[in-house]
Amino acid sequence: MPKDMSKEQERPRTKGLHLRKPISEDGAAIWELIRECKPLDENSMYCNLLQCDHFSDTSVVAELDGEIVGWISGYIVPNEEALFVWQVAVSARARGLGLGGKMLDHLIEREECGDVSALKTTITEDNDASWGLFKSFARRQGGELTDEAHYTEEDHFGGRHDTEHMVTIDLPEEEDMASAA
Repeated sequence: MPKDMSKEQERPRTKGLHLRKPISEDGAAIWELIRECKPLDENSMYCNLLQCDHFSDTSVVAELDGEIVGWISGYIVPNEEALFVWQVAVSARARGLGLGGKMLDHLIEREECGDVSALKTTITEDNDASWGLFKSFARRQGGELTDEAHYTEEDHFGGRHDTEHMVTIDLPEEEDMASAA
């Protein structure tokens, strides 16, 4: 190690990384994080506050040394055993830590997601980072990823937004996981 490297620089960047359920007081910080993470669609601060309050069991906040650096909003799809991931945001400060994947793994392992048999999200064709994140998640979980155009540019967005593909990752059942091990 170079002599001029301080003890602070020696420490791994993940020191102080903590994943937890959001609380309503996180709404403003999450709103700011999403604004930083272009090209994510910005919601109102009130929407983010409601997500933290009403969907805390299926959303996750990542803190690094006390600062919110990651966020996933999600919910259980009504009448389905599917977790829908609405948004994933990772601060530039936390990039390269595999934080998106850690947050997805953390969410799917929660007791509240015990009956979930699939994870769903929508992704535009050109969003390479999201495709990579969800393909990697599917591999780690032993799930099968499929996609199809779902919300189309013309039919749903009036030509103002690229087509969103519904990505579905069918998760293996616990018995399948046990027999594969």
